[in-house]
Amino acid sequence: MDRAEASQLLALLHTAQNSFYSGGGEGELRDLLAPDITWHVPGRNAIAGTYRGYDEVVGYFTRRRALAGNTFRITRRDVLTGDGDTIAALTDGEARLRDETRWWTTVGMYRVVAGRVAECWLLPTDPELFDRIWSR
Repeated sequence: MDRAEASQLLALLHTAQNSFYSGGGEGELRDLLAPDITWHVPGRNAIAGTYRGYDEVVGYFTRRRALAGNTFRITRRDVLTGDGDTIAALTDGEARLRDETRWWTTVGMYRVVAGRVAECWLLPTDPELFDRIWSR
């Protein structure tokens, strides 16, 4: 997948996620996520786990939205592509949790099949911070 195509797909995905995380519907996500998607979130925190299938992944998004009180936002900083079906994206997250605005950075590794995200691995650049932010 070339960089322009990857950047366009991730721009659509992150726009749809930001809309959903601010209280919008899931309609745009349905077109971007494969029905059998798998989403991996590392750590020991309230959102950690492996989510399989569209319903579980959107359930995870819904839980994350609720924990952040509709304040969670994703900002993509860079995209890395190469041969094959995997994209890496450096992204910043921001949310208001427990009356405090928190920031973190992750690398999202996305496997793309037929123009849809089929799998995602989130890799926090500071796993301990990520766990503290997303712990209850």
